Amino acid sequence: MKLCIAAVLLVPCGVAHGEPRYTQNDFGGVGLLQTPTARMAPVGELSVNASRTDPYSRYSFSAQPLDWLEGTFRYTAITNRPYGPESFSGGQSYKDKAVDAKVRLYEESHWLPQVALGMMDLGGTGLFSSEYLVANKRYGDVDFSAGIAWGYMGSRGDLGNPLGALDDRFNQRPTAEGSGSFSNGYFRGRPALFGGVAYQTPWAPLSLKLEYEGNDYQHEPRDNNQRQDSPINLGLVFKVADSIDLSAAWERGNTAMFGITLHTNFVSRKAPVKTYDPPPPPLPAQAPTTPMDQVDWAAVSKRLQDNAGYNVQRIAQRGPELLVYGEQQRYFHGAKAVGRASRILDNSVNDQISWFTLVSERYAMPIEETSVPRETFREVVANREDLQDLHRQTEVNRASAHNQTVLYTQSANPLSYGAGLGYKQNVGGPDGLLYQVSADLDAEYRFTRNTWWSGLLSVNLLNNYDGFTYDAPSGLPRVRTDLRKYMTTSDVTLPTFQLNRAVQLDQDLYGMVYGGLLESMYAGVGSEVLYRSMGQRWALGADLNYVRQRGFEQDFSLRDYRTLTGHITGYTDLPFNTQGALSVGRYLARDWGATLDLSRQFNNGVRIGAWVTRTTASKEAFGEGSFDKGLYLSIPFDELMSLSTLRRANLVWAPLTRDGGARLNRAYSLHSMTDGRDSDLFYKNFEKITE
Repeated sequence: MKLCIAAVLLVPCGVAHGEPRYTQNDFGGVGLLQTPTARMAPVGELSVNASRTDPYSRYSFSAQPLDWLEGTFRYTAITNRPYGPESFSGGQSYKDKAVDAKVRLYEESHWLPQVALGMMDLGGTGLFSSEYLVANKRYGDVDFSAGIAWGYMGSRGDLGNPLGALDDRFNQRPTAEGSGSFSNGYFRGRPALFGGVAYQTPWAPLSLKLEYEGNDYQHEPRDNNQRQDSPINLGLVFKVADSIDLSAAWERGNTAMFGITLHTNFVSRKAPVKTYDPPPPPLPAQAPTTPMDQVDWAAVSKRLQDNAGYNVQRIAQRGPELLVYGEQQRYFHGAKAVGRASRILDNSVNDQISWFTLVSERYAMPIEETSVPRETFREVVANREDLQDLHRQTEVNRASAHNQTVLYTQSANPLSYGAGLGYKQNVGGPDGLLYQVSADLDAEYRFTRNTWWSGLLSVNLLNNYDGFTYDAPSGLPRVRTDLRKYMTTSDVTLPTFQLNRAVQLDQDLYGMVYGGLLESMYAGVGSEVLYRSMGQRWALGADLNYVRQRGFEQDFSLRDYRTLTGHITGYTDLPFNTQGALSVGRYLARDWGATLDLSRQFNNGVRIGAWVTRTTASKEAFGEGSFDKGLYLSIPFDELMSLSTLRRANLVWAPLTRDGGARLNRAYSLHSMTDGRDSDLFYKNFEKITE
């Protein structure tokens, strides 16, 4: 630490102070070292953290879905304790999974501090469970924090529990069961005080930390008490780059800590410039004079596909309105596709046309239609009129039948295919991070516009599932815990191979049937219906599937286990720009229950969410973890690449793979296929209509 302080003192006095930064603590989540603070990262912040303080190696993922809510999923390796008997888990060290949450109760004002309430190990094993109330106040480049903690962080227990005045039960804290259940011991037991100081040095990359912690390390999980020579910890954070922080500290008065944080913000960051997209077509000096019946519509259709991403089905006219029907297959942001198409149409038709309407379809199901006023669009692109004028006049409506004159119908190209890399992961159990990297070839053949075959061929490139030795005991049919066998039996697999048909049953009602190899572990037949009205904040759907377990080779072989599974699902928008989905039904292991999914989607399409499932499966039958839960992150590749694409990267963190609460992983969902019925994403990215 002397070297660090000397480096700060050598910085010339004239250097401007760096902006305050909120960095991660050892456990993940904004804080000091072993303690949290009341501070929150900027909304949209995501971080991946790793730290090592003997005997603990901690790996965590933290997200800030709302400006007042922080969530963390953490994975801890207790490196000096085995997971179990050697015959059970080999030489693996003990692994612990946990979910943390922190809520801001009051935002800092001129006189009053920022206050937050948090819980560690909220839905995990409870080995490191702790609750706390903490406050922060900043003075210049110095940020002070002070709080009170129960449980792990307050294990010194140097205070009587103030909540004991309400109920004597608060005076005693139950022993953590390690079951993965929600605790009944919140804020119980004797608490301790903690606090500290974060200092942003004049040298912008460097921050210093000092804290007093309330843990005396004499009540550590797994009878793993540690010597503590001092409750005062000292540390530093060095900003290597905008997205990389390195941490070092001296903790417990005798132990070094090293850590690294990789972070980004999907609200404030800019997506890469789309250098590999075709340039937007320039607008003509004046409208063409070609009569409508003499336009080369085949050429127009090709330009719409090549530049605007529309696979055109037909082009029609209704008075002064030109309508283009088709599927938009390139641009994640619909406004960009609509703008590109409007440019192409403006170059192609005479001034009889004053409106361009793009009718979006998915497998011949009309979803929504977007109508753009031609003259206003031209004025805005030429910077002669404000974008808001175009915003007010552009309409997004339910796609409906029109009395119209069909000008052109394009024959479908039935076969499409693509190749890429696939990635699968599993985090949990004594085996740590399990992963597979594969080369994938996907293909689709359309017999008609709404009847198609789809399939995926996968070739294993890199895989550590063969080291997966932990087949946990299960009191349920093994519907998911045979994962290792599915991942290691064959290097060439056929995860999906199915026939599908989708239809619009009514103006707001959609239906779909499918059959074949539905996912890597199950084959069968199924159906889905969805009611989703245009512009409404809710939808209601149901699916029913009869499935049979597939062979471990993931070919066309089948095993004996079969079941009927399905759910009724309600979708709705919630306060704070969040979305919720509640599914009730029967799961693969024949257990009945419900899944609650809560998520936040940002304007750029990045979605952060979490789910929890409770079913009729008992804790004993379910096994370790007690019930199913997890976090997920969905990122449009459009945010990561220099080429526009509709594809997404989906990352899921589930503490364990268990058999209870397991759902069929269907390749298609009517709710996602009809996302155009929610016009919010279109209008929130409306400025892209000029790109």
